[in-house]
Amino acid sequence: MTRKALIVTVILASTICSIQAQNKLTRVFPENGATDVNIDTHLMVTMAEDVAIGHRGFVSVYDKQTGRLVDRLDMSIPAGPTEGQPQNPTAQYTPVPYLYKSQDITNRNTKAGTPSGVNAWDTGRYQLDIIGGFSDGFHFYPIIAKGKQLTIYLHHNMLEYGHEYCVTIDKGVVDGFDGIKGKKGWTFRTKDKAPESHRRMLTVSADGTGDFSTVQGAMDFIPDSISRAEDGYRVVVKNGDYEELVYFRNKRFVTIEGESREGVLIHYRNNEVFNPHPADIKTNEVRGTFPSRRAAFAADNCSDLTFRNLTLKTDCKGQAEGLLVNGERNFFENVHVIGDGDALQANGSCYWQNCIIDGGGDTILGRGPSFFNHCTITSYGAFMWIRNTEENHGNVFVDCHLKGLSEYAEIGRLPDNKGKNYPHAECVLLNCTLENIPDYGWGRIDEGARTATILEFNSHDTEGHPIDTSKRHQLMRQLDPILDAQLIGRYSDSQWVLEWRRN
Repeated sequence: MTRKALIVTVILASTICSIQAQNKLTRVFPENGATDVNIDTHLMVTMAEDVAIGHRGFVSVYDKQTGRLVDRLDMSIPAGPTEGQPQNPTAQYTPVPYLYKSQDITNRNTKAGTPSGVNAWDTGRYQLDIIGGFSDGFHFYPIIAKGKQLTIYLHHNMLEYGHEYCVTIDKGVVDGFDGIKGKKGWTFRTKDKAPESHRRMLTVSADGTGDFSTVQGAMDFIPDSISRAEDGYRVVVKNGDYEELVYFRNKRFVTIEGESREGVLIHYRNNEVFNPHPADIKTNEVRGTFPSRRAAFAADNCSDLTFRNLTLKTDCKGQAEGLLVNGERNFFENVHVIGDGDALQANGSCYWQNCIIDGGGDTILGRGPSFFNHCTITSYGAFMWIRNTEENHGNVFVDCHLKGLSEYAEIGRLPDNKGKNYPHAECVLLNCTLENIPDYGWGRIDEGARTATILEFNSHDTEGHPIDTSKRHQLMRQLDPILDAQLIGRYSDSQWVLEWRRN
């Protein structure tokens, strides 16, 4: 080979984009050169052997046509806190009600961490992502490794329709992997356009064959505050594993329906430690305060929603809801919620039908009202900590099954909470099956909650035999089938409890 030919060969070799360490890389998704890719796609890399995530280097996405850097993940930045933040005795509830403005806030036009209320900037150096228009952002895992597969989570809303992108991965992002170099080594093109504006049914499929690849992507597409049920949307989620932190707000008249309860798993590793409230602002106690960020799935300031045939789960322990819902007239059918302490938080009127709720203690938290019909609830500790005011009812259970998983599985508790309590708290059990529940029923009820309403009627064991209620807490009133017939009838009526009727 001549010297000139050798120089040309070296130049070509240095400019052609290539995938390094190809003996270890077995597959990428979207496939190299793929077209019609959803704009909310995750990126996946499959290796020949189990892999571990490194702590340096970048994952970068470029617009192939312009060469512009579209998104970048810096692996030297920790995902989020691993220890709870120090208590701040000067923290106060927001002095004005938190405003849920309908704005186009995304990572493209707003710096993640921008305060959306009166709270201070978060100065922690962690990964941060704007999800669902919440400018304060969420800590998140940029890469999740499972065996041989790595799933890369770009910042939300960074990809656009009708663009071609290329992905690079630096050495050090994945232990023992030299990376993907250059701007032609891994390319894909997104779909030309969004779903037609007149369509009211959207599909979500984890394999990329639907309108969206994530539940979050579909909810981001749906406009805020739809005024009429006739203009509502139906989101059909195909069976699959959806490991994503879901947060949306200001939605109305949307149905999210899974293909099957067991087949659709929406989950994420999140809790109060990983995504805490601002250090200077209290959250999640008084209506209109700063939004909580600790749930795996949150529908915030949302009304007239329907959820069917889904499993919503947190993969963390601690204060870690599988589901947090704030709003009115929300309906849940055949939904499985899995959390830990405060597994389900429901603030606003909710109807629960044939649902399963599994938690570690204070399993159902919130201000209500909630009407549970033929639901199964399991708990290691207290099943509920009710915080409703006199404005509305609390938790009503009709024909439900409460199964204790430890000797501490009390029906509920009402201890003083930082100097205050809930004198109007309400819990009603009608025709419920109680399994492995202490004879005394309710746990600690401090002085400030001595006016709470706790009613029980016809509780029985799994064989249908009446429960011995002679040792019940003195505030647990046993209803008489004749003397209290009218009251039993009222609490059996979801419309009376919730003050709304489903069509």
